[in-house]
Amino acid sequence: MPVSAERRRPRREPTDGKDQRASRRTEGVVPASQRVDPYKAFKFLVEIDGIARAAFSEVGGLETETVVIEYRAGGEPTTVRKLPGLTKYANIVLRRGITQDRDLWNWRQTVIQGNVDRRNGSIVLLADDGTEVLRWNFFHGWIAKWEGPVLNAKANEVAIETIEIAHEGLELA
Repeated sequence: MPVSAERRRPRREPTDGKDQRASRRTEGVVPASQRVDPYKAFKFLVEIDGIARAAFSEVGGLETETVVIEYRAGGEPTTVRKLPGLTKYANIVLRRGITQDRDLWNWRQTVIQGNVDRRNGSIVLLADDGTEVLRWNFFHGWIAKWEGPVLNAKANEVAIETIEIAHEGLELA
């Protein structure tokens, strides 16, 4: 059954020359924000005393922790207060393919001989184009542990050495 002409609503023309339906479709619509992707973890370099050492295949131990001290006085309610205690920094773990470069080995030997050589350094995260995006600086570091490669005649892998740098502070610069 066709709708009679009397029952149809007359089409109103906009008074200001704008399409009212288009404006209703866009009302309340939030404009799309620019997408921000997280950084990729595979492009980085390590600097120790300002000397870039990009040959590391893995970095770990960028970690801080503040110990929680629980305290309660006898006259207080049954809840425990939580206070910040000492802040600790995890050792920075660096892994790389072993080469003829003996700088890290020699640095470790100074510690073994009792002459701790403390150095500052940085872990630098790079964007795809190689520009610096984040930098973690560590302070007063020394090699606390060196681990040589696992050698296996049946393996088809690169010989990896691992070092752990103990340090006294970490900042995100």
